[in-house]
Amino acid sequence: MHLAELLDRTGLDVLAHLDRQVDVPVIDGLQAQGDLIVVPEAMADGVRGRAGWHPLPAEGAELVRGGDGTNPHTLVGSCQLTVQVADPEWLAVAMLHNTVPVYLVHPEHGATGIAPGRWVVRRQREAGAFRKAGALWYEGGSVLVAD
Repeated sequence: MHLAELLDRTGLDVLAHLDRQVDVPVIDGLQAQGDLIVVPEAMADGVRGRAGWHPLPAEGAELVRGGDGTNPHTLVGSCQLTVQVADPEWLAVAMLHNTVPVYLVHPEHGATGIAPGRWVVRRQREAGAFRKAGALWYEGGSVLVAD
């Protein structure tokens, strides 16, 4: 599927400099889109969907927005989804089960397809970064990456 066709189907948009005639890859394995990592469920030790499984709405679901409140990562297509996820690392934002490809669309990154399977969507984390606590900055710990 071309990016233009996916955007027409979903009503979503990407930045003007992205080529809309490019084929959207469908990946059957570990993948990243900006600050999101899509992990096969079998590789996500200890992660489980707790409850709230439901069909992905026709308009899709926004999984994460960038740190400044813009640039949403939107999941579109047909799958079962939950955002009620138990993750020992506190990084999972959703789990999905799909029997046909589904797509993550992002204004800056375009789109990537997720092959049929069982997946965990996680935030990316950086260790040892500077963090802000109130008015003070300190080094160490981990922080979530935001676009």
